[in-house]
Formats: sequence, structure tokens, C-alpha cells
Amino acid sequence: MKPLAARDKLSPVKSKFLLPAIFITVFAVSRIPGLMPPDFSVAYAFAFCAGVFFGGAAAWWLPLTAMLVTDVALNVFYYHTSPFGFYLVLNYAIYALLIALGKWFGRKAAFLKLLSGGLLGAVIFYLVTNTLSWLQDPAYAKTIAGWIQALTTALFTAAGKLTAESPTDKTAGAREPEAEGESEGSGEAKPEEAKA
Repeated sequence: MKPLAARDKLSPVKSKFLLPAIFITVFAVSRIPGLMPPDFSVAYAFAFCAGVFFGGAAAWWLPLTAMLVTDVALNVFYYHTSPFGFYLVLNYAIYALLIALGKWFGRKAAFLKLLSGGLLGAVIFYLVTNTLSWLQDPAYAKTIAGWIQALTTALFTAAGKLTAESPTDKTAGAREPEAEGESEGSGEAKPEEAKA
């Protein structure tokens, strides 16, 4: 058995690889479709925390590479689309901004300051991605009102998905046609039967 001093020297090496491995594993698992609530992502928090807790080049290449690998895997095996799209470049630019924000706050920042930084990162991500949707989607008018619509549509869509009724709830209490002659949804007899 190694002396205690020799074993203690290994722990920084182990922790240097263990934290990134745990980080990547948790991030990759969080991207499994259906595991998280609809329209929920930990990617911006992952990018911010990488900036805070990883030093040097690892703060940049580790989160961006993990995102790229999971995006390509999802596109190919789940969505059955092109492995890489231009929209990903824009997303990675936002993630790089969040990494820079994490580096700016730094590891020594107080908990509340880091929490505020994480929330600021989420707001930046929300504003930038929905502004890009507004610019790219022809359904939105290219006016201030159209931009506000793009921002609020995302909120209402998320709220709607979280509070949507189940298919059973939507049909509960619905009146079923009583006779063969009733037309669906009208509640009236067919004209031929009305004459008889």
C-alpha cells in the first residue's frame, strides 16, 4: 500500500478528470429527449458553470465539444436531419458568451453572485435566441411588436405545454352521437331523415 502522502498527490489528478467527466455525463444525460420538461435545457447553465469552474482552454473546448457531439448525435439518430446546421453556429456563439460571463464572475464569487450570473445567462440566452427566431421566421413582423410577439410566444408555448390537458381530459364530457343519423358535431338529423 502506498504511503498516505503519495495517495494524496493522486487526488488532484483524479479530481482534475473526475469533475469534467461528471459534468459531461450529466449534461449528455440531460439532453435525452423526453427526460426534461418541454422547452427546458441545462445547456446555458452548463456553459456558465464551465466558465466559472474550469480553468484555461478546458473552459472553452470541454462544453462546446460536449454540445457539438450531443447535437450531432441528436440530429442524426433522433431527429433524422443533417448532422450540423448553421443555427448551431449561432447557438455556440451564445454559449461562448455565457462561458465568458462565467469566467468574468469567477470561481471565488459569492453564491448569490453566481446565482445572479446564472440567471443573467438564462435571460441573455432567452433574449438572443428568441430575437434570432424573430429575425429568421417570416411569420413575425419585423417591428417592435413582432419582436415582443416572438418573446412572448415562447413563454406562452412553454406554459401551454406544461399545463396542457391530456387527450382523455379533452374528450371527457363530450357528447357522443346518439343515433346513426346524427352528423358528427352538429347534433342535428340528416336532411333525408328529417323529411320522413
